[in-house]
Amino acid sequence: MKINKIQHIALIVSNYEQSKHFYTAILGLEIINETYRKDRDSHKLDLSLSGEYVIELFSFPSYVARPSYPEALGLRHLAFEVDNISEAIAELSAKGIAVEEVRIDPLTGKSFTFFQDPDGLPL
Repeated sequence: MKINKIQHIALIVSNYEQSKHFYTAILGLEIINETYRKDRDSHKLDLSLSGEYVIELFSFPSYVARPSYPEALGLRHLAFEVDNISEAIAELSAKGIAVEEVRIDPLTGKSFTFFQDPDGLPL
């Protein structure tokens, strides 16, 4: 099997409107499609980055909370690449998003930081 790329990442969120605002107004992802399924009382929001489909946000009336942070089984974090980490941190901070101190990855030498989405998902 030859995999061409990761098609998208699906996230279940606790507060649909809050997460929709965070991923669009704060992070700048664009809405491709928004669906509400009455039979499941569930929203689905398809989001793109630079015209490429990347994230699906789902809401469900009942969900299981993440058991620990950040070492829960499953997705450890979602990483974004930026041109200038200092500018990205300044923009997030100006929008009221708490950002951790910048660290250097000892394996790659790259600078990185973490912040959280409304459900505490490490980004």
